[in-house]
Amino acid sequence: MPKISSGKRYAKAAFEIALERNELDDWQKGLEKIASLTKEEEFMAILQDPRIPFDVKKSILQKQLGEINPLVFNLALLLIEKGLLRIAHKVLQNFNKFLDDHNGVERAKVITAFHLDDEEREEVSRRLGEIVKRKVLMDGQVDPAIIGGFIARVGDKLIDGSIRQRLEALKKNLIEAGRQ
Repeated sequence: MPKISSGKRYAKAAFEIALERNELDDWQKGLEKIASLTKEEEFMAILQDPRIPFDVKKSILQKQLGEINPLVFNLALLLIEKGLLRIAHKVLQNFNKFLDDHNGVERAKVITAFHLDDEEREEVSRRLGEIVKRKVLMDGQVDPAIIGGFIARVGDKLIDGSIRQRLEALKKNLIEAGRQ
């Protein structure tokens, strides 16, 4: 049976160590390096080959990562040993979620009908921040199909303030009014 892991356990442990040692930035940068290496298929094939001795893998990894926090390097070695190096991007993703939570930051995916300038982005971030009572950082996308307004996903909240949604609601109301 294949090993399945979300990386959350490793991220939680890494975050707690980084927080305790006041090394959050070092850990984040190190995890980013490891995650980027996992995108290189040839490199991954070498690290996952059971015929290659662990010491050789360790040496190759050290050379590829360069200067990195020793504890972050140990985490990478642990993931290699357990055959879980492919989840490094999930470990990074979860680590970043813990870091955002620690810093009181919420990330939002916002879709608008047109590109927002910096002032508009700041205003949308501020308003979303008022709703969720945290600082909000936006990841913006453009979709002209929403016509106007915006659709935002902040954590598990979906805020649909698009013109398209309002038109759909109006259409539904008119249809229901016609049936009465």
